[in-house]
Formats: sequence, structure tokens, C-alpha cells
Amino acid sequence: MLSVFQAIYDALNCAHATDKTALVKRLHADFHDGRIPFSDHIAPPARPGRPEKPVLVAPNEVPRRRFGSGAGRAALMHAVAHIEFNAINLALDMALRFSTAEELTDSAIRLAFLTDWIGVAADEARHFSLIENYLRENGYSYGEFPAHNGLWEAAENTSNDIAARLAIAPMVLEARGLDVT
Repeated sequence: MLSVFQAIYDALNCAHATDKTALVKRLHADFHDGRIPFSDHIAPPARPGRPEKPVLVAPNEVPRRRFGSGAGRAALMHAVAHIEFNAINLALDMALRFSTAEELTDSAIRLAFLTDWIGVAADEARHFSLIENYLRENGYSYGEFPAHNGLWEAAENTSNDIAARLAIAPMVLEARGLDVT
């Protein structure tokens, strides 16, 4: 049986979007029900696994989305799906990277932090799955439209600072991305 940290690592490292969401859902259920043991902490991968598509471009190169057509609505929903996919990776990375941070002063706080971020990852996986299903029902799939990597770049820039990561990635950039989209 995998340990909690190995299960987080495996989900974070998974490159197939649908498989990643399944791994996160199983991790959450197993952790919540006490079916997954603790072991030594492991470091997160340098970058999360991600599919070959969408093609990542600079933020100013992402085409404008027009809502007057099916393709425009699909492009909008694809942008939201990409934000949610990145949010899965951000939550898993938070759990793996910072659950043993010295700022988290005791084991009860560390366990609560880990529990919360596994729960966030599961919520983001559910959101991604819902949007991915919408895209499929309308003849599209995740990866068909270009996207940018701004959320993960912010995560890389805050990889050594828990407070900066909390302030920048989920609270500002993810929220702003959803608002703008």
C-alpha cells in the first residue's frame, strides 16, 4: 500500500489529466477513511506531470475567447478547465512541499494542513472533471486550445516560501484567472 506522501507524489507526477483526477479522488477517499499510512516525507517532483496538450504559450498569445459561438464557449470552458487542472497541481504541491514546513509548529497543525490540501485537490479534481465532461459533451476535449503556464510559474517562484505561495498562487492568480475568464 502506498503511503500518503507517495500517493500525493504519484498524483502530482501523473501526466494524464483523467488519470490524475482519479488518483486524487482515490487519495482523498483513502486518506479520509484512514486507509493510507504515513511514512517518511518525500520531496515533490521538479514539475508536475501534465499532458502534451494544451500547448503552452505566453499569456498574451492566448487567443481571445468569443462567446457567440460553440467554439468560443468551448474555449472559455477550456480556460476554466486549465485553471482547475493547475489548481489540482497547486494543491498537491502544497500538501507535499509544505506539510512538514517549520512554520507549521506541531503535528496537529501539520496533519490539519495536509488534510485540508488533500481536500482542496479533491475539490479541484471534481471541478476539472465536471468541465472536462462539459467539453466532451460539446465535441471538444481538454488540450484542444492553447493555454499559458502562469499559475505554475508563480508556484515555482514561491517554492521556498509558504506564506508567499498562499498569497500569490491560489489567493491571487487562480482567483484572478477565474474572474477574468
